[in-house]
Amino acid sequence: MGGFFAQTCPFPIKDLNIEYQGEVTMYEVAPISSAILVGVLKAYMDEHVNDVNAPLIAKERGITFRESKMTEEADFTSLITLRAKAGGKTHQVAGTLFGNKEPRLVMINEYFVEAIPEGNILLVDSLDKPGVIGNIGATLGNREINIGNMQFGRDTKGGKSLCILQLDTIPSTEILDELKRLPHVNSVQLIQP
Repeated sequence: MGGFFAQTCPFPIKDLNIEYQGEVTMYEVAPISSAILVGVLKAYMDEHVNDVNAPLIAKERGITFRESKMTEEADFTSLITLRAKAGGKTHQVAGTLFGNKEPRLVMINEYFVEAIPEGNILLVDSLDKPGVIGNIGATLGNREINIGNMQFGRDTKGGKSLCILQLDTIPSTEILDELKRLPHVNSVQLIQP
């Protein structure tokens, strides 16, 4: 979740808030926060980062992080929300465990989703218009890139949407550029494990 958050954040992370809600608040959350921090840092650096040195490396790089436990109920048994702010912009990602063992992303900024955070993920931000999903699928299919899983979230009917695709292979820069040129597509972003 930390790596996904860092790779999707449109600005450098300097201040990270890790918010815990639900049953997870009954436990010691420091190990979870350390694992999240490792994921965030690995997205930015090749240096060996682990649960022990992650807080020190973050401090050296000017990244502060805070943990908070919320007493209000969440829509999930346990919910972890990562949030960063800079220059008047906010980036947030929330995740949970289904059945206490299956991780899911349930919110990416303003979009409510249910996505499995693993493998090669392609995020396609677009307008919620007919044919967008078909064009994306056809473009990838014509290039022999298989979609292993797909989720879709939108802010309002006919508004903005986010398509989350798990791909079996990594698309080339040429294919990513082709997707960006499709009608109603605003941006395309590849997230790798």
